[in-house]
Amino acid sequence: MSKTKNDTTEDQILTAAKNVFQRKGMDGSRMQEIANEAGINKALLHYYYRSKQMLFEAVFKNAFSLLAPQLNGILNDDSSIEDKIRNFTANYLTFMNKHPYLPKFIIHEVNRNPEFILKMRDKTGFPNLDKFKKQVAAEVESGTIKSIKAEQLFINIMALNIFPFVATPLIKAFANINDQTFKQLMEDRKTEVSDFIINSIKVKP
Repeated sequence: MSKTKNDTTEDQILTAAKNVFQRKGMDGSRMQEIANEAGINKALLHYYYRSKQMLFEAVFKNAFSLLAPQLNGILNDDSSIEDKIRNFTANYLTFMNKHPYLPKFIIHEVNRNPEFILKMRDKTGFPNLDKFKKQVAAEVESGTIKSIKAEQLFINIMALNIFPFVATPLIKAFANINDQTFKQLMEDRKTEVSDFIINSIKVKP
């Protein structure tokens, strides 16, 4: 019973911290506010996490650990570049529709503390581009796709997938759409983004 209770409390803390960090960012958040959101006292929060930085890293790792292995698996499987683009986009957008706070969360905090992402890079499951680079180079050489560096292609994929979640309020205002319509647009982008990128690199017969 004790173990279950501890796990439940920690889950409450991580959920509360995610919500507070999402609203206020790392610098604007306070441990007392996170404790209040979790429904516990501050002393118990400090028992689990001695500092706000430790709590932030736990929230980040918890979310990133769900996504990174999926993306790494796609980048390093034996599928074609076209299939990689489609699978990467579909997996990323599905995940972000469930965790829409994450891109803004990551971009803000990684720029604030770039050393943190460098530490994450050494963890098992962090996306590795080595195979992707070789595959892109081989497909360029064989004439399957146009000449493009793998890094540029990967940035294009990431940019087109990440931007709508970073600029959600702006997009909704410009397009004059509600939350439900925005979610449908993001669902449609699984095809739109993939087709756009593939058509931009495909060699026409």
